[in-house]
Amino acid sequence: MTRLLELASGADRVGITVTRIGLIVVLLWIGGLKAFRYEADGIVPFVANSPFMSFFYTDGANYAAHKNPEGKLVPENRSWHERNNTYPFAWGLGTVICLYGALLCLHPVWPTAAAIGSFLVFVMSFVTLSFLITTPECWVPALGDANHGFPYLSGAGRLVIKDAIMMGAALVTMADSAKAALRNRDHAQVVSTSAP
Repeated sequence: MTRLLELASGADRVGITVTRIGLIVVLLWIGGLKAFRYEADGIVPFVANSPFMSFFYTDGANYAAHKNPEGKLVPENRSWHERNNTYPFAWGLGTVICLYGALLCLHPVWPTAAAIGSFLVFVMSFVTLSFLITTPECWVPALGDANHGFPYLSGAGRLVIKDAIMMGAALVTMADSAKAALRNRDHAQVVSTSAP
C-alpha cells in the first residue's frame, strides 16, 4: 500500500496537466457550441434571470413562453430569440469562453497569460454558480412530487453545480501558471545580471 501511495503522491504534475487540458477542452467545446442556436436557446433562463447579464436581452422576462426543447425547431420561438438578442449574446459569450481556453493553451510559452486566463475562468465559474440562486429552473419544480425545490437539483442545476469543479481546477492551473511565470522571470533576471 505504501508503494501505491508513493506512486500516487508523485502524480501531481500529471494531474495539473490533465486538469489544464480538461479545462481547455471544456472551454473550447462549450464556447464553440454557443454559435449554435440550440445552445443559445438553452442558456436563456440563466441569462434572463441573472442580475449580472439580463440587460443583454431585450425581452428576457418573457423567455418561458419561448423555450425550445433541444433538437426541436419552433420557428415562432426562433423569431422571438432573434428579437430578444439571444444569438448575438451567445456568440459573444462563446467568443469570450473560447478566448479563456486559448489563454490556458499559452501556458508553455506565456504562463502569465495562462494565469490570467485561469483567473478569468475562476470568475466565470463564480458567476455561473450564482445561477443556483437566480435561476428557478435550477431546482426541481413543484409538479406533484414531494421532492422539489432545494436541495433537489434539476438537469439545469446539475449542469451549473459542476462549475464548482471548474472553479477549483481554475485555481490549480492559475497557481501553476503563476509559479511558471515567476520562475521564468527569476531565470531572466539571473541571466541579465550574469551577462557582461
